[in-house]
Amino acid sequence: MDVKTGLFYLFAAVLLFAAFRVITARNPVYAALYLVLAFFQAAAVWILLKAEFLAISLVLVYVGAVMVLFLFVVMMLDINMDSVRQNFWKHFPLAATVGALIALEMAAVLMGGFRIADEPRAPAAVAQVAGQAVEQYSNTKELGKLLYSQYLYPLEIAAVILLVAMIAAIALTLRERKDSKHMDPSQQVRVRASDRFEVVKLAATRPAPEPAAAPAEEKKA
Repeated sequence: MDVKTGLFYLFAAVLLFAAFRVITARNPVYAALYLVLAFFQAAAVWILLKAEFLAISLVLVYVGAVMVLFLFVVMMLDINMDSVRQNFWKHFPLAATVGALIALEMAAVLMGGFRIADEPRAPAAVAQVAGQAVEQYSNTKELGKLLYSQYLYPLEIAAVILLVAMIAAIALTLRERKDSKHMDPSQQVRVRASDRFEVVKLAATRPAPEPAAAPAEEKKA
């Protein structure tokens, strides 16, 4: 067994353990952290398969954005785990059915086997190794060429859809509602320091006055 095979078994074992702990951890924060570990191990497997673009995309998008946001939301919310576990057995049949369906689909794909294809011959750079010319193939470079040539229009359509969704989300959150405080950005830009605070001169610190003597009637009482 070579080094690459050993690394694959190592990453795969840690990935299976992390995935198992995601669904068995009682604390949602621990489950999210185990999911982050699973994403890192999957990215390492992608790197072994020479798909470095997919690996870095998995780390940046899922670990760097989605899971961090999920962790912030979970840690800010006060989740009552007892109320969450109350309806566990009520939804268990549906969850078991979906899990069995996914397992059967994965088994059908894995039992069919994979066809190992040769790397495409691209006009990549040529390096000199031990006096011999060795062709260097860049998966990311070829993927970029494919996206911006053959799939240029679908890429632009997807970019426009994402831009419209982002603008719509900003417009929905910034609209004036009765149940939320609305701020006018133009007024915030024109604000001055004198409008926000005022410097008040106070007298020098003096000792506290002594308490007045009690009346004579209270002393007799």
